[in-house]
Amino acid sequence: MSGLQGLAQEMIWFDKFRYDEAERCFYEGMNGIPQTPQVKTALQGNKGHSRSQKHRERKSSQNASKSEDQSELVSRLKSLELDNKNLHNVVDDLRSMLLKLESRMAVLEKSQAPAPKTAPVTKAAPLQKPKVEEQNGVDDDDDDDIDLFGSDEEDEEAERIKAERVKEYSARKAKKPVLIAKSSILLDVKPWDDETDMAKLEECVRSIQLDGLLWGASKLVPVGYGIKKLQINCVVEDDKVGTDILEEEITQFEDYVQSVDIAAFNKI
Repeated sequence: MSGLQGLAQEMIWFDKFRYDEAERCFYEGMNGIPQTPQVKTALQGNKGHSRSQKHRERKSSQNASKSEDQSELVSRLKSLELDNKNLHNVVDDLRSMLLKLESRMAVLEKSQAPAPKTAPVTKAAPLQKPKVEEQNGVDDDDDDDIDLFGSDEEDEEAERIKAERVKEYSARKAKKPVLIAKSSILLDVKPWDDETDMAKLEECVRSIQLDGLLWGASKLVPVGYGIKKLQINCVVEDDKVGTDILEEEITQFEDYVQSVDIAAFNKI
């Protein structure tokens, strides 16, 4: 076997430049760089080779992913454009509102402008003091009119009028009715047992007569075990009758009364 035949059987990479070119195109496609016509012709000349066929299949898949990326990028750009448009609209609205506020502030400032200053008021000329000689002449005339040694008739008349007014006031005050302080008292009178005659007990209580004391309604209230207490109301004048006097007078009836309690006390 000659040397040429041996070289023919060896697997030598004669078209390495084509694979380099294909690899470069692959990475350019990944980065979004458009391909030149020279690269396209070089790739078309390599169609018969099996490895270039695999490369083309890989390139097609990459182009598909590239188209998907581009579609996603386009959608993002559209959304950004829409957001930008909305922001422009918001800025325009804010600008119009600001202009309206500025115009209103200008109108308010004009309406609240201070009134023009009026002309200064001229002060009146000071009054001239009268001469000392004229004042002395007037004082002398007044002194002549006063009677230092006059009678006391005017003082006596004033005292008499004052005394009459005091007398009239005292008479009117005496005619007014005097307010008498009174109180309403509710008493609980307890008997010794259930055999006590409650009618006789009430009769004894009502027999107490004092100046400023007025007896009122009464009733029997059951306590327990058949025992009832006498609950009686009375009206007293505070200055004349007190609760201590009432208790002493009622407890004198020892045969019927065991104790006396004040159930209620109200001022009238």
